[in-house]
Amino acid sequence: MTTQDIQQLIDFISQSGLDEVNIETNDLKISVKRYGSGAPAAGAAVPAIAPVAPAAPVAQPQAVAPTATSAPTPVATPKADTSNYVTIKSPMIGTFYRSSNPETPSFVEVGDSVTEGKVVCIIEAMKLFNEIESEVSGRIVKVLVENATPVEYDQPLFLVEPI
Repeated sequence: MTTQDIQQLIDFISQSGLDEVNIETNDLKISVKRYGSGAPAAGAAVPAIAPVAPAAPVAQPQAVAPTATSAPTPVATPKADTSNYVTIKSPMIGTFYRSSNPETPSFVEVGDSVTEGKVVCIIEAMKLFNEIESEVSGRIVKVLVENATPVEYDQPLFLVEPI
């Protein structure tokens, strides 16, 4: 794992809102912890790298100071009665995309009808693009996440009015 890979991992974690991540491979063990606003003034993400095998290279990445844009912005919840809506939630942590690439239209728009199994978005995790399918048939009422933003596990993505 290169220093650039570690830096990308730290940047991803700072954008995702996670406080701690541990990754372990045959050659490397990485533990990244981010301290919240109640921590000392340093408040930076501090990577700790410990080699598992004696031949494993040890990198010394610089600590990354959190920026004002590193915290995910809260998504406003709809004010209408949502008790009859079904929520499509994220099955993983990653980056939410409404289309397969910037030149193509979104998989679904507000007002579109979806059937069970229809692809509604893509979530990128660890450079893998995972198609997220609708679990219910109905009409898309609201898109709850902005395109190309980080999402958490079980975070609501869409509201669907079941048929």
